[in-house]
Amino acid sequence: MRALVKIFKEKTGLKWKNYDAINQYSWSKNIRNTADYARFKQVFHASIDPRFERYFEPDRNFKIRLDEITWGGVVQDGIPPLRQPKMLKATEAKYLDDSNVVFGIEINGDARAYPKRILAWHEMFVDEIGGISLAGVYCTLCGTVIAYNTEFDGVTHALGTSGFLYRSNKLMYDQETQSLWSTLEGVPIAGPLEGKGIQLKQYALVTTTWGEWKERHPKTLVLSKKTGHRRNYSEGNAYRSYFETDERMFETPFIDQRLKNKDEVLALRFAPMAEKKLVIYEGFLREHPIYEGSYDGQPYVILTDTTGANRVYERPANLSFSEWDKSTSVKDTQGHHWTLSEDSLRAKDGRRLERLAAHRAFWFGWHGAFPDTDLIQ
Repeated sequence: MRALVKIFKEKTGLKWKNYDAINQYSWSKNIRNTADYARFKQVFHASIDPRFERYFEPDRNFKIRLDEITWGGVVQDGIPPLRQPKMLKATEAKYLDDSNVVFGIEINGDARAYPKRILAWHEMFVDEIGGISLAGVYCTLCGTVIAYNTEFDGVTHALGTSGFLYRSNKLMYDQETQSLWSTLEGVPIAGPLEGKGIQLKQYALVTTTWGEWKERHPKTLVLSKKTGHRRNYSEGNAYRSYFETDERMFETPFIDQRLKNKDEVLALRFAPMAEKKLVIYEGFLREHPIYEGSYDGQPYVILTDTTGANRVYERPANLSFSEWDKSTSVKDTQGHHWTLSEDSLRAKDGRRLERLAAHRAFWFGWHGAFPDTDLIQ
């Protein structure tokens, strides 16, 4: 790195503190990637892991700037995904405390919990939930856990951890074509699949506590510590120093100080093609446990419970909610009672409001990927 800093100093006549400062400078310029540059990245990174070679073949399509695809310090699947992991019944999960953070999902009545203390070491699980082939992708750097249906147009994509980042956001790859995929959008951004119209469907997922999740779902399954890997799966052990500070590990081209770097926001993802993205500061939602709005023409309601868990549901424009017990019972302004579940809100008269996709993210990681985002704080 010191040699690169020296070369940049000679070429620009400017003084550089470190390589991150050089990246910030380069990203601010309108630089066109060339085949020669792709070839350079291919040869350089193949010396780290031969499997990286296919990522940067010069004749591949690239949706994003090549110089913003940075190595994260691990080989392909060096952070090993959990594929069809062993699960336990809730009563068997003696290793979990009620306060432990879990990522919960339910599809077609099949409830699963993936504890942060395990998933942070693996950053991805691949499983079948409720008959759906699913990949849960955890970018520890940007604080997102997103659940994707890995099947698109009849093809199931076997996803893994590429070893590379884009603006501090994890990039996935698929085993068949070695295309690189955006974690935040579920689309291929480099390789043979880029530009083919592929966009994986997101499923609603909630960040909550084990105690809250198992109370709602006593028949839930939960990850076993027997993953086939030797890790310290105690609560808070993985990435402890990273999570305990507001410092970034990798830089992004954009910085926005309306929130701290690692303040959490709730990203509304039910309109993936919306022209402008929308996120809401989680502290705002704690203060407004019933929050109603409209995004890309879809009215919604966000219900935040006592643990800070957020669930988003569709809402007719003429319907508004006034009370809820922060558990399962919600009342609208007309006095009708609704029952909350993971997939919908249901009224006694048979009306049903579907759950909408949303997930948490660190502010800096989200803003780095979507600098034109709207923020409610």
